[in-house]
Amino acid sequence: MTSEPVDPDLASRRLAHEALEQDDPTGWFERLYSAASEGAAVLPWDRGAAHPLLLDWVATAEPHGAGQRALVVGAGTGWDAELVADQGYDTTAFDISPSAVETAERNHPDSKATYQVADLLNPPAEWHRAFDLVVEIYTVQALPIPLQPEATAHVADFVRPGGTLVVIAAARDDNTPDSSVDGPPWPLTRAAIHAFTTPDLKLIQLERTPSPNDPTLHRWRAEYLRD
Repeated sequence: MTSEPVDPDLASRRLAHEALEQDDPTGWFERLYSAASEGAAVLPWDRGAAHPLLLDWVATAEPHGAGQRALVVGAGTGWDAELVADQGYDTTAFDISPSAVETAERNHPDSKATYQVADLLNPPAEWHRAFDLVVEIYTVQALPIPLQPEATAHVADFVRPGGTLVVIAAARDDNTPDSSVDGPPWPLTRAAIHAFTTPDLKLIQLERTPSPNDPTLHRWRAEYLRD
């Protein structure tokens, strides 16, 4: 007798809803990464490589990171941070889950990036406007919608004057009610993408593209520049 395969998205939603019921909206990250490290769960976003839209951005923008600092929000298993570090940036990548950080370090034993545990909703004060490049992929959308504005503000605050922010997220239409979204994830509206801007952090490029796995789903890639 064989068991049915577990849908990784359903598993992550179950853990998220359990954490929300316990008034711990970020607690499910550690539970999921811990279970995955023991082979008891699958990470639905773990591609075994950097995100294709980040790879495309690197190929197009050709960033030169020598002498500059980068921050990767939500390190996960480390693939995006490794790509950024390979561009020459002094790269810090953080995750709220200790198991995620341990997995990233285990996956990349010779990494040039530094992995650490930190909370996007309560980040270290010294990260204020400290980074030349900030990369945020799928982290804000993994938080319940009421927490997203605070998370978005912190992401924007990491960018130093003259620095760049790259955001990649699942997209949803602005006319889709929040109440109809059963996350995670809680995809970002166009308004949520524009919420990363501030008077001196300008949106300079925005693309909405279909997912190669499901053309009915779309993704944002946004690039911002701080004056």
